[in-house]
Amino acid sequence: MFTVETITDRQRWNDALRSLPYAHILQTWEWGEFKRVTTGWQPLRLAFSRGGVVVAQASLGVRRVGPLQVMYIPKGPALAYDDADLCAGVLDHLQRQARRAIWLKIDPDVIAATGLPGEPDDTPNATGQAVEAQLKAHGWRFSGDQVQFRNTIVIDLRQDEDALLAAMSQNTRRKVRTAEKKGVTVRAATTADLGTLYDLYRQTGARDHFLIRPPAYYELAWRSFMEAGLAHALIAEYEGRPIAHVILFHFGRTCWYFYGASANEERERMPNYLLQWEAMRWAKGQGYTRYDMWGAPNTFDERDSMWGVYEFKRGFRGDVTRHIGAWDYAPYPPLYSIYTELWPRLREWLRGRQQQEETTA
Repeated sequence: MFTVETITDRQRWNDALRSLPYAHILQTWEWGEFKRVTTGWQPLRLAFSRGGVVVAQASLGVRRVGPLQVMYIPKGPALAYDDADLCAGVLDHLQRQARRAIWLKIDPDVIAATGLPGEPDDTPNATGQAVEAQLKAHGWRFSGDQVQFRNTIVIDLRQDEDALLAAMSQNTRRKVRTAEKKGVTVRAATTADLGTLYDLYRQTGARDHFLIRPPAYYELAWRSFMEAGLAHALIAEYEGRPIAHVILFHFGRTCWYFYGASANEERERMPNYLLQWEAMRWAKGQGYTRYDMWGAPNTFDERDSMWGVYEFKRGFRGDVTRHIGAWDYAPYPPLYSIYTELWPRLREWLRGRQQQEETTA
């Protein structure tokens, strides 16, 4: 049906991946290297070919747990999921690959539905429904540990700029204009601005009460992707002072809004709204057709912790997009059950220890 090989050349991997349906930044060579250095996940890069043409790829992270392993394919594998035979063949190979693993987790960027659940715009996606059925038939189970965002908002950049602006809510469009009128300017950042980017992100974390990692983590992530031509940062300034930023990752057809931050001062000038608009304009100008705002609530309810962020993003009027999420294959179900019961406690302990180390550092 196809041949499988391990690719060890960065350019060859990324070039082949870029041409595949459902290609994602988290399946790039650079992301595998970043996770190897920062978290110890060793990348295994598998390419599936028919007639000498690559038709599927899976950047598979492997981590040791005693004599066994755990495996994870973030936002992958990449392939034409409407080809049921290809999908089944790739799943079969991955299951054989996982024979010495406690579990193998996949998280393909396949859409389950668009629109808000239960609302008139709620539209199931036929390919996503078929993939879910195929996963169940192959013995996969919906994962209780959803690592990436399942839901997001995607803006179609094939529209012209006037149409993109007109589609925004009146309030959002007004705030974009307010930032311009109040003297906010936006410029591209370079690696020389990494210190500024981190300082703004640190301020945001302290204000909004979320944990951020040490500077070296973001230095590596942002620098390596910027230098590889896979990330682009924009800084909003007022009277020459940085007051907000966005960091975009981009690959294939998609540009993702991965990071955003703002200073505690000058927030009434609405820099974040102008930044999003300029980010969309930049992505469109670079030829990307999708702007993924990277994250929406798991449950579309005002009690969800992401509701405020969701309302901000929703004002730009993209499509609410719900993916099929992460699925686990467990060759040894009893071992999987033990691991999934113990892992949440161990993870909380590790997070507490990390916080303590960073506080005392």
